Amino acid sequence: MNAGDISQDDVERKYQVLDREAGEGGYHLGPDNEFTKKLVRGLLINEGRYGYPACPCRFSRGIKAEDLDIICPCDYRDPDLDQYGACYCALYVSDAILSNKQSLSPVPERRPPRCERNSRKTIHTTQTGSLSYPVWRCRVCGYLCARDEAPLVCPVCKAKKDRFERFM
Repeated sequence: MNAGDISQDDVERKYQVLDREAGEGGYHLGPDNEFTKKLVRGLLINEGRYGYPACPCRFSRGIKAEDLDIICPCDYRDPDLDQYGACYCALYVSDAILSNKQSLSPVPERRPPRCERNSRKTIHTTQTGSLSYPVWRCRVCGYLCARDEAPLVCPVCKAKKDRFERFM
């Protein structure tokens, strides 16, 4: 699918879905609707091109197994929101950005080079049995995830980051 095959209605429908899902998850789409809808168009183009909604602001190889970290919402969204108030492409923004308490600023690329990504694809155990990433547990519902930092919002019960604890 190329850009010409995507109608404004397609973009609007996808925008509404993303906006609803973001809200349900405790997230916000960028406040500049025109810019945000251009990003949504890019997601739709990438979904048609590759079969998955790769981030429209990053280079996708078109190989899903190599792009799992940049399928929207990408693995870098929460750390970017936490540190900069917006994700790399500014599709998702923090409460502070949405309420104009913080202004948007450039977000540096945190996606590691491909050679480093290939070595980090799976969470594995060492000979001592410890995990490569810390495990975080939501104290509200028990949701577990293994990643560098706790998520900003629990995907199950919508509890905020401060309700997570290191589990292991």
